[in-house]
Amino acid sequence: MKLEGLKVLDLSAFLPGPHMTMMMADHGADVIIVEPANGTGEPSRIIGETTEDGISVWFRNIARGKRSLKLNLKDAEGLDLFLRLAETADVIVEAFRPGVVKRLGVDYEAVAALNPGIVYCSISAFGQDSSLAAKPSHDTGVQGLAGLIDLNRGLTDNKPAMPNIPFADASASLMALSAILMALLRRSETGKGDYIDLAMYDAAIAWTPNVLGPTFAAGAHPNPKEMRSFGGSALTNLYETADGEFLVFSGPELKFATNLLNALDRPDLIEIAKRPPGPEQAPLRAYFAETFKSKSLAEWQTFLEPVDCAWSWVRSLKDAFDDPFTQERGMVFQDDDGHRHVGPPIKFRHEPPKPNPNVPDFGEHSESIAAEAGVDAETIARLTSKGTI
Repeated sequence: MKLEGLKVLDLSAFLPGPHMTMMMADHGADVIIVEPANGTGEPSRIIGETTEDGISVWFRNIARGKRSLKLNLKDAEGLDLFLRLAETADVIVEAFRPGVVKRLGVDYEAVAALNPGIVYCSISAFGQDSSLAAKPSHDTGVQGLAGLIDLNRGLTDNKPAMPNIPFADASASLMALSAILMALLRRSETGKGDYIDLAMYDAAIAWTPNVLGPTFAAGAHPNPKEMRSFGGSALTNLYETADGEFLVFSGPELKFATNLLNALDRPDLIEIAKRPPGPEQAPLRAYFAETFKSKSLAEWQTFLEPVDCAWSWVRSLKDAFDDPFTQERGMVFQDDDGHRHVGPPIKFRHEPPKPNPNVPDFGEHSESIAAEAGVDAETIARLTSKGTI
Protein backbone atom coordinates (compact mmCIF):
# COMPACT_ATOMS: atom_id res chain seq x y z
CA MET A 1 0.00 0.00 0.00
CA LYS A 2 1.12 3.54 -0.73
CA LEU A 3 1.65 4.65 2.88
CA GLU A 4 3.17 1.52 4.41
CA GLY A 5 6.01 2.39 6.76
CA LEU A 6 4.55 5.80 7.58
CA LYS A 7 3.97 6.56 11.27
CA VAL A 8 1.29 9.07 12.20
CA LEU A 9 0.49 10.48 15.64
CA ASP A 10 -3.06 11.81 15.70
CA LEU A 11 -3.91 14.26 18.47
CA SER A 12 -7.06 15.49 16.72
CA ALA A 13 -10.69 14.71 17.49
CA PHE A 14 -14.19 14.65 16.00
CA LEU A 15 -14.05 14.69 12.19
CA PRO A 16 -11.50 16.62 10.05
CA GLY A 17 -8.28 15.15 11.46
CA PRO A 18 -9.55 11.68 12.39
CA HIS A 19 -11.27 11.13 9.04
CA MET A 20 -8.11 12.19 7.21
CA THR A 21 -5.84 9.91 9.25
CA MET A 22 -8.26 7.01 8.76
CA MET A 23 -7.81 7.43 5.00
CA MET A 24 -4.07 7.21 5.63
CA ALA A 25 -4.56 4.06 7.70
CA ASP A 26 -6.64 2.53 4.88
CA HIS A 27 -3.57 2.90 2.68
CA GLY A 28 -1.11 1.35 5.10
CA ALA A 29 0.00 4.06 7.52
CA ASP A 30 0.50 3.16 11.17
CA VAL A 31 -1.84 5.66 12.81
CA ILE A 32 -1.76 6.07 16.58
CA ILE A 33 -4.69 7.91 18.15
CA VAL A 34 -3.30 9.81 21.11
CA GLU A 35 -6.38 9.97 23.35
CA PRO A 36 -6.64 12.07 26.50
CA ALA A 37 -6.52 10.08 29.73
CA ASN A 38 -9.89 11.44 30.83
CA GLY A 39 -11.89 8.23 30.99
CA THR A 40 -13.52 8.78 27.59
CA GLY A 41 -10.81 9.52 25.06
CA GLU A 42 -11.86 10.53 21.55
CA PRO A 43 -15.24 12.33 22.03
CA SER A 44 -16.90 10.56 19.09
CA ARG A 45 -16.63 7.27 20.99
CA ILE A 46 -19.82 8.28 22.81
CA ILE A 47 -21.59 10.53 20.30
CA GLY A 48 -24.63 9.39 18.36
CA GLU A 49 -26.08 5.97 17.65
CA THR A 50 -24.20 2.82 18.56
CA THR A 51 -24.30 -0.72 17.23
CA GLU A 52 -25.05 -3.68 19.50
CA ASP A 53 -21.38 -3.89 20.57
CA GLY A 54 -21.58 -0.40 22.06
CA ILE A 55 -19.35 1.27 19.45
CA SER A 56 -20.67 4.48 17.94
CA VAL A 57 -21.15 4.49 14.18
CA TRP A 58 -19.25 7.77 14.03
CA PHE A 59 -16.21 6.39 15.86
CA ARG A 60 -16.20 3.17 13.82
CA ASN A 61 -15.97 5.23 10.65
CA ILE A 62 -13.08 7.47 11.70
CA ALA A 63 -11.01 5.09 13.86
CA ARG A 64 -10.75 1.79 12.03
CA GLY A 65 -7.30 0.32 11.57
CA LYS A 66 -5.72 2.66 14.13
CA ARG A 67 -3.98 1.97 17.43
CA SER A 68 -5.05 3.74 20.61
CA LEU A 69 -2.66 5.31 23.09
CA LYS A 70 -4.26 6.67 26.25
CA LEU A 71 -1.94 9.46 27.37
CA ASN A 72 -1.91 12.25 29.94
CA LEU A 73 0.21 14.93 28.28
CA LYS A 74 0.05 17.08 31.42
CA ASP A 75 2.10 14.47 33.26
CA ALA A 76 5.86 14.92 32.77
CA GLU A 77 6.37 11.25 31.98
CA GLY A 78 3.43 11.31 29.58
CA LEU A 79 4.98 14.27 27.76
CA ASP A 80 8.30 12.43 27.63
CA LEU A 81 6.63 9.38 26.08
CA PHE A 82 4.94 11.50 23.41
CA LEU A 83 8.22 13.18 22.49
CA ARG A 84 9.91 9.78 22.27
CA LEU A 85 7.25 8.69 19.81
CA ALA A 86 7.53 11.96 17.92
CA GLU A 87 11.24 11.41 17.37
CA THR A 88 10.47 8.55 14.97
CA ALA A 89 7.12 9.75 13.63
CA ASP A 90 6.59 11.02 10.10
CA VAL A 91 3.39 13.00 10.64
CA ILE A 92 1.67 14.65 13.60
CA VAL A 93 -1.89 15.97 13.33
CA GLU A 94 -3.51 18.12 16.00
CA ALA A 95 -6.74 20.10 16.21
CA PHE A 96 -6.60 21.80 19.59
CA ARG A 97 -7.44 25.48 19.89
CA PRO A 98 -4.42 27.56 18.88
CA GLY A 99 -1.82 27.76 21.62
CA VAL A 100 -2.77 24.55 23.41
CA VAL A 101 0.01 22.38 21.96
CA LYS A 102 2.54 25.05 22.94
CA ARG A 103 1.30 24.97 26.53
CA LEU A 104 1.44 21.18 26.52
CA GLY A 105 4.98 21.15 25.12
CA VAL A 106 4.11 19.16 21.98
CA ASP A 107 4.13 22.01 19.45
CA TYR A 108 5.96 21.93 16.12
CA GLU A 109 9.05 23.68 17.45
CA ALA A 110 9.43 21.20 20.31
CA VAL A 111 9.02 18.23 17.99
CA ALA A 112 11.12 19.58 15.11
CA ALA A 113 14.03 20.15 17.50
CA LEU A 114 14.06 16.37 17.98
CA ASN A 115 12.88 15.36 14.52
CA PRO A 116 13.54 17.90 11.72
CA GLY A 117 11.79 15.63 9.24
CA ILE A 118 8.42 15.81 10.97
CA VAL A 119 5.41 16.95 8.94
CA TYR A 120 3.21 18.65 11.51
CA CYS A 121 -0.36 19.64 10.62
CA SER A 122 -2.47 21.89 12.83
CA ILE A 123 -6.17 22.00 11.91
CA SER A 124 -8.19 24.83 13.41
CA ALA A 125 -11.27 26.87 12.64
CA PHE A 126 -9.60 30.16 11.70
CA GLY A 127 -5.84 29.58 11.65
CA GLN A 128 -3.10 29.65 14.24
CA ASP A 129 -2.21 33.34 14.45
CA SER A 130 -5.09 35.18 12.81
CA SER A 131 -7.27 37.83 14.42
CA LEU A 132 -9.95 35.14 14.93
CA ALA A 133 -7.57 32.42 16.13
CA ALA A 134 -8.99 32.39 19.64
CA LYS A 135 -12.62 32.26 18.50
CA PRO A 136 -14.12 28.83 19.26
CA SER A 137 -16.05 27.22 16.44
CA HIS A 138 -17.06 23.99 14.79
CA ASP A 139 -18.24 23.40 11.24
CA THR A 140 -21.45 25.43 11.18
CA GLY A 141 -19.81 28.52 12.64
CA VAL A 142 -17.12 28.38 9.98
CA GLN A 143 -19.65 27.88 7.21
CA GLY A 144 -21.61 30.84 8.52
CA LEU A 145 -18.64 33.22 8.37
CA ALA A 146 -17.43 31.79 5.05
CA GLY A 147 -20.70 32.76 3.37
CA LEU A 148 -21.79 29.18 2.72
CA ILE A 149 -24.88 29.06 4.94
CA ASP A 150 -26.11 32.24 3.25
CA LEU A 151 -26.04 30.33 -0.05
CA ASN A 152 -28.30 27.71 1.52
CA ARG A 153 -31.42 29.86 1.42
CA GLY A 154 -34.82 28.35 0.74
CA LEU A 155 -36.24 29.13 -2.69
CA THR A 156 -39.59 30.15 -1.20
CA ASP A 157 -38.89 31.57 2.27
CA ASN A 158 -35.46 33.06 1.39
CA LYS A 159 -34.14 32.11 4.83
CA PRO A 160 -30.81 30.37 5.42
CA ALA A 161 -31.01 26.74 6.51
CA MET A 162 -28.69 24.56 8.54
CA PRO A 163 -26.16 22.78 6.29
CA ASN A 164 -26.69 19.05 5.94
CA ILE A 165 -23.05 18.03 5.44
CA PRO A 166 -20.17 19.45 7.54
CA PHE A 167 -18.47 20.92 4.50
CA ALA A 168 -15.88 22.96 6.41
CA ASP A 169 -14.82 19.79 8.23
CA ALA A 170 -14.77 17.73 5.04
CA SER A 171 -12.87 20.24 2.94
CA ALA A 172 -10.34 20.74 5.74
CA SER A 173 -9.79 16.98 5.87
CA LEU A 174 -9.09 16.82 2.13
CA MET A 175 -6.87 19.90 2.18
CA ALA A 176 -4.92 18.52 5.15
CA LEU A 177 -4.31 15.23 3.37
CA SER A 178 -3.14 17.05 0.26
CA ALA A 179 -0.84 19.31 2.26
CA ILE A 180 0.67 16.43 4.22
CA LEU A 181 1.37 14.41 1.10
CA MET A 182 2.94 17.47 -0.58
CA ALA A 183 5.20 17.97 2.43
CA LEU A 184 6.17 14.29 2.50
CA LEU A 185 7.00 14.41 -1.19
CA ARG A 186 9.24 17.42 -0.64
CA ARG A 187 10.82 15.78 2.41
CA SER A 188 11.86 12.84 0.25
CA GLU A 189 14.12 15.29 -1.61
CA THR A 190 15.31 17.57 1.19
CA GLY A 191 15.00 15.46 4.33
CA LYS A 192 13.23 18.35 6.03
CA GLY A 193 9.62 18.37 7.17
CA ASP A 194 7.32 21.35 7.51
CA TYR A 195 4.53 22.93 9.52
CA ILE A 196 1.00 23.19 8.07
CA ASP A 197 -1.44 25.80 9.34
CA LEU A 198 -4.72 24.42 7.99
CA ALA A 199 -7.78 26.57 8.71
CA MET A 200 -11.25 25.16 8.11
CA TYR A 201 -12.29 28.67 7.04
CA ASP A 202 -9.63 28.74 4.34
CA ALA A 203 -10.51 25.26 3.12
CA ALA A 204 -14.22 26.04 2.89
CA ILE A 205 -13.90 29.40 1.19
CA ALA A 206 -11.43 27.97 -1.34
CA TRP A 207 -14.22 25.84 -2.86
CA THR A 208 -16.39 28.76 -4.01
CA PRO A 209 -15.16 29.62 -7.56
CA ASN A 210 -18.36 28.42 -9.24
CA VAL A 211 -20.58 30.71 -7.13
CA LEU A 212 -18.37 33.81 -6.93
CA GLY A 213 -19.70 35.45 -10.11
CA PRO A 214 -21.88 38.15 -8.48
CA THR A 215 -19.31 38.83 -5.76
CA PHE A 216 -16.15 39.16 -7.85
CA ALA A 217 -17.68 40.44 -11.08
CA ALA A 218 -20.12 42.96 -9.66
CA GLY A 219 -19.29 43.33 -5.98
CA ALA A 220 -22.79 42.06 -5.20
CA HIS A 221 -24.30 39.72 -2.66
CA PRO A 222 -25.28 36.40 -4.23
CA ASN A 223 -29.00 35.82 -4.76
CA PRO A 224 -29.06 32.02 -4.54
CA LYS A 225 -32.52 31.44 -5.98
CA GLU A 226 -31.46 33.17 -9.20
CA MET A 227 -28.04 31.55 -9.47
CA ARG A 228 -27.21 28.64 -11.74
CA SER A 229 -26.24 26.24 -8.94
CA PHE A 230 -29.11 26.87 -6.52
CA GLY A 231 -32.37 27.05 -8.44
CA GLY A 232 -32.05 29.80 -11.05
CA SER A 233 -31.36 27.30 -13.81
CA ALA A 234 -34.27 25.19 -15.00
CA LEU A 235 -31.97 22.22 -15.52
CA THR A 236 -30.10 22.49 -12.25
CA ASN A 237 -33.14 22.06 -10.08
CA LEU A 238 -35.56 19.85 -8.15
CA TYR A 239 -39.07 18.99 -9.30
CA GLU A 240 -41.77 17.22 -7.30
CA THR A 241 -43.54 14.25 -8.84
CA ALA A 242 -47.17 13.16 -8.44
CA ASP A 243 -46.32 10.83 -5.54
CA GLY A 244 -44.39 13.39 -3.53
CA GLU A 245 -40.94 12.26 -4.64
CA PHE A 246 -38.41 14.54 -6.34
CA LEU A 247 -36.50 14.46 -9.59
CA VAL A 248 -33.07 16.09 -9.71
CA PHE A 249 -31.68 17.72 -12.84
CA SER A 250 -28.00 18.60 -12.69
CA GLY A 251 -26.94 19.48 -16.25
CA PRO A 252 -27.82 22.91 -17.67
CA GLU A 253 -25.87 22.33 -20.90
CA LEU A 254 -27.92 23.20 -23.97
CA LYS A 255 -27.48 19.70 -25.45
CA PHE A 256 -29.15 18.19 -22.39
CA ALA A 257 -31.97 20.74 -22.48
CA THR A 258 -32.50 20.04 -26.16
CA ASN A 259 -32.64 16.28 -25.63
CA LEU A 260 -35.10 16.58 -22.75
CA LEU A 261 -37.41 19.10 -24.40
CA ASN A 262 -37.50 17.13 -27.63
CA ALA A 263 -38.43 14.01 -25.65
CA LEU A 264 -41.22 16.03 -24.01
CA ASP A 265 -42.38 17.31 -27.44
CA ARG A 266 -41.62 20.90 -26.46
CA PRO A 267 -38.78 21.99 -28.75
CA ASP A 268 -40.32 25.47 -28.71
CA LEU A 269 -38.93 25.92 -25.19
CA ILE A 270 -35.32 25.33 -26.20
CA GLU A 271 -34.82 29.06 -26.76
CA ILE A 272 -35.69 29.71 -23.11
CA ALA A 273 -33.07 27.18 -22.04
CA LYS A 274 -30.50 29.32 -23.83
CA ARG A 275 -31.24 32.28 -21.57
CA PRO A 276 -29.16 33.04 -18.45
CA PRO A 277 -30.34 31.58 -15.13
CA GLY A 278 -32.71 33.60 -13.01
CA PRO A 279 -35.97 35.34 -14.01
CA GLU A 280 -35.41 34.73 -17.71
CA GLN A 281 -35.67 30.98 -17.22
CA ALA A 282 -38.77 31.24 -15.00
CA PRO A 283 -41.19 30.07 -17.75
CA LEU A 284 -39.15 26.90 -18.29
CA ARG A 285 -38.95 26.21 -14.57
CA ALA A 286 -42.73 26.64 -14.32
CA TYR A 287 -43.30 24.26 -17.23
CA PHE A 288 -41.09 21.60 -15.69
CA ALA A 289 -42.75 22.00 -12.27
CA GLU A 290 -46.21 21.47 -13.77
CA THR A 291 -45.14 18.66 -16.09
CA PHE A 292 -43.22 16.55 -13.62
CA LYS A 293 -46.03 16.85 -11.06
CA SER A 294 -48.29 14.97 -13.49
CA LYS A 295 -46.73 11.50 -13.09
CA SER A 296 -45.11 9.36 -10.42
CA LEU A 297 -41.36 9.08 -9.92
CA ALA A 298 -41.38 5.53 -11.30
CA GLU A 299 -43.14 6.69 -14.44
CA TRP A 300 -40.63 9.48 -14.97
CA GLN A 301 -37.73 7.12 -14.34
CA THR A 302 -38.99 4.92 -17.15
CA PHE A 303 -39.50 7.92 -19.43
CA LEU A 304 -36.12 9.51 -18.71
CA GLU A 305 -33.97 6.39 -18.83
CA PRO A 306 -33.29 6.63 -22.61
CA VAL A 307 -32.97 10.44 -22.59
CA ASP A 308 -29.39 11.73 -22.66
CA CYS A 309 -29.61 14.40 -19.99
CA ALA A 310 -28.22 14.73 -16.45
CA TRP A 311 -30.99 13.55 -14.15
CA SER A 312 -31.42 11.51 -10.99
CA TRP A 313 -33.77 11.52 -8.04
CA VAL A 314 -33.76 12.35 -4.35
CA ARG A 315 -33.30 9.43 -2.00
CA SER A 316 -32.35 9.01 1.62
CA LEU A 317 -28.92 8.20 2.96
CA LYS A 318 -30.24 4.76 3.91
CA ASP A 319 -31.38 4.13 0.35
CA ALA A 320 -28.01 5.29 -0.97
CA PHE A 321 -26.07 2.90 1.26
CA ASP A 322 -28.49 0.06 0.55
CA ASP A 323 -28.05 0.50 -3.21
CA PRO A 324 -25.91 -2.29 -4.75
CA PHE A 325 -24.06 0.40 -6.70
CA THR A 326 -22.57 1.76 -3.46
CA GLN A 327 -21.25 -1.71 -2.70
CA GLU A 328 -20.05 -2.08 -6.29
CA ARG A 329 -17.89 1.01 -5.80
CA GLY A 330 -16.56 -0.37 -2.53
CA MET A 331 -18.04 2.54 -0.60
CA VAL A 332 -19.77 0.27 1.91
CA PHE A 333 -18.51 -3.02 3.27
CA GLN A 334 -19.26 -5.36 6.15
CA ASP A 335 -16.78 -6.72 8.65
CA ASP A 336 -16.86 -10.27 10.00
CA ASP A 337 -19.29 -9.21 12.73
CA GLY A 338 -21.74 -7.75 10.23
CA HIS A 339 -21.05 -4.10 11.00
CA ARG A 340 -21.09 -1.76 8.02
CA HIS A 341 -18.29 0.68 7.25
CA VAL A 342 -17.94 3.54 4.80
CA GLY A 343 -15.39 2.38 2.25
CA PRO A 344 -12.23 4.19 1.13
CA PRO A 345 -12.83 6.67 -1.70
CA ILE A 346 -9.20 6.73 -2.91
CA LYS A 347 -8.59 3.71 -5.12
CA PHE A 348 -5.30 2.77 -6.77
CA ARG A 349 -5.07 0.10 -9.44
CA HIS A 350 -1.75 -1.37 -8.38
CA GLU A 351 -1.83 -0.78 -4.61
CA PRO A 352 -5.47 -0.71 -3.57
CA PRO A 353 -6.48 0.27 -0.05
CA LYS A 354 -6.95 -2.46 2.53
CA PRO A 355 -9.18 -1.02 5.24
CA ASN A 356 -8.76 -2.79 8.55
CA PRO A 357 -12.21 -2.83 10.20
CA ASN A 358 -10.84 -3.32 13.72
CA VAL A 359 -11.72 -0.42 16.03
CA PRO A 360 -9.40 0.09 19.00
CA ASP A 361 -10.62 0.07 22.57
CA PHE A 362 -9.72 3.14 24.58
CA GLY A 363 -6.01 2.82 25.39
CA GLU A 364 -5.87 -0.71 24.00
CA HIS A 365 -2.33 -0.35 22.66
CA SER A 366 -0.86 1.98 25.29
CA GLU A 367 1.56 -0.50 26.83
CA SER A 368 2.78 -1.97 23.56
CA ILE A 369 3.30 1.49 22.04
CA ALA A 370 5.24 2.59 25.11
CA ALA A 371 7.40 -0.52 24.81
CA GLU A 372 8.05 0.26 21.14
CA ALA A 373 9.27 3.70 22.25
CA GLY A 374 11.88 2.05 24.46
CA VAL A 375 10.12 2.43 27.82
CA ASP A 376 11.05 -0.41 30.18
CA ALA A 377 8.47 -2.73 31.73
CA GLU A 378 8.82 -1.29 35.23
CA THR A 379 8.19 2.25 34.01
CA ILE A 380 5.25 1.09 31.89
CA ALA A 381 3.70 -0.53 34.94
CA ARG A 382 4.13 2.69 36.94
CA LEU A 383 2.67 4.84 34.14
CA THR A 384 -0.30 2.51 33.93
CA SER A 385 -0.92 2.43 37.65
CA LYS A 386 -0.97 6.23 37.94
CA GLY A 387 -3.16 6.64 34.86
CA THR A 388 -0.63 8.36 32.61
CA ILE A 389 -1.22 5.69 29.98
